Amino acid sequence: MVVKAELEKLGIPYNNVELGQVDLPIDLTASQRQALNTILLPSGLELMEDKKAVLIEKIKQVIVELVHYSDEPLEINFSEHLSKKLSYDYTYLSNLFSETEGTTIERYLMIHKIERVKELIIYNELNLTEIAWKMNYSSVAHLSHQFKKITGLTPSFFKSIKNKKRTGLDNV
Repeated sequence: MVVKAELEKLGIPYNNVELGQVDLPIDLTASQRQALNTILLPSGLELMEDKKAVLIEKIKQVIVELVHYSDEPLEINFSEHLSKKLSYDYTYLSNLFSETEGTTIERYLMIHKIERVKELIIYNELNLTEIAWKMNYSSVAHLSHQFKKITGLTPSFFKSIKNKKRTGLDNV
C-alpha cells in the first residue's frame, strides 16, 4: 500500500504491486528513479535494480512464505520447488545465493525452520511430534538434532526456559 501511494504521488503508472515487486508499463527516467528511491527510504524500502540482488530476495521470499505462512507440505523436494517457482536451475540459484549471502540456501532454510519451530514451541499448542510433522521433519529426532545444531539447546530445554527468546525475521 505504501508503494502504491508513493507511485501515485509521483504520477508513475504501474500495472501491479506485490510484495517485493512492482510491474511498471514504462521504464523510469533517472529523475523518477531517484525521486521514488528517496520517497521510499523513510518507509524502510529501497529500489533494487541489480537482477542478482532481486533474485536473492525472491529466494528469501519463497523460503519465508514456505516456512512461516504455508501449512501445506511440499509434494516435491525443496530444490525442485524453488527451481519451478523462480524458473531457474537450482544449481545456479544455490551458487548465486552462497556467493552473495555467505551461507547456503539449505542453511538459510534450516534457520527459518528452527525459528518457526521455536515459535510453535512458545505457542504451546502442539507437542514436539506434531511440530515435527507440521514442519516436514522425518522424525522428532531429526528436528531435535537440527534444533540443537542451530540453537545449542534441545527443544525440551528451550521449552522449559522461562524467558523464551526468538530472533525476529528481519534479523535472520
